Amino acid sequence: MVDATQIQEHAEVIGADGVHVGTVDHVEGDRIKLTKKDSGAQVVEGKGRHEGHHHFISLGLVAAIEGGKVRLSANADVAVTFEEEA
Repeated sequence: MVDATQIQEHAEVIGADGVHVGTVDHVEGDRIKLTKKDSGAQVVEGKGRHEGHHHFISLGLVAAIEGGKVRLSANADVAVTFEEEA
C-alpha cells in the first residue's frame, strides 16, 4: 500500500489505463474522497449516472503516486465499479 500522506488535495486520480477517474477532495481513513464535481461524471453500466454526492476509492486500489497524480491498479471503467457512495 502507498503512503497516503503523499496524496494531495486536487490531485488527479487516473486508472491504470491513464483515463481520468476523479479528483482528490481528501483522504478519509483508508479511502480517497473524490470531489463532487467529478462524482457523477461517469455512467456506470446498469447503475446510471451517480451525481450530487461524493464517491470514495479504496486506498487498496492505489498503485502509485506519480507526478502529482494518483494512479490506480485497475482501469478506469473497472475502478468506478468499486467506488463507494456517501
